[in-house]
Amino acid sequence: MNETLHKALNDQMNFEFYSSQVYLAMAAYLSAESLDGFANFFIVQAEEEKFHAMKIYAFLNNRGKRATVSGMETPKNEYHSVLEVFEEGYKHEVEVTKRFYHLSDIAMNDREHATIQFLKWFIDEQVEEESMFDSIIQKLKRIDKDSNAFFMMDAEFAKRSFTPPAE
Repeated sequence: MNETLHKALNDQMNFEFYSSQVYLAMAAYLSAESLDGFANFFIVQAEEEKFHAMKIYAFLNNRGKRATVSGMETPKNEYHSVLEVFEEGYKHEVEVTKRFYHLSDIAMNDREHATIQFLKWFIDEQVEEESMFDSIIQKLKRIDKDSNAFFMMDAEFAKRSFTPPAE
């Protein structure tokens, strides 16, 4: 693995840690609004992002490369609605997808087959993430002011949990 790819993977690992912070900030906003189910959704997202970061960390170490943790910017903490939170989450996932595509381009140019295979899992994951956020946004727009549907959705998200995928 050349130094360009090594640095790019380190950057992505740190971006995944940052993503966890972004989702924790969203959860904190929703908790403050007494929307604990929606908050739980983002707490689970934060756990997933940390898992992703640690997956890259382990990959780097397994390849004999040093994982280097860097500081992060402060994530956005103020929102105006649940819909805005999910729209921001969707935009964030689109950015993550672009970053994994860029990593894949570097790996393909370097004919780094082990890394190409490793990144395939993340690209598949991103398809699911973007689809999930888009679906939730569409549902939130449809229910609009229907408080019963809104609180049913909140209750549904309260049951969500994170189970790391089996390798």
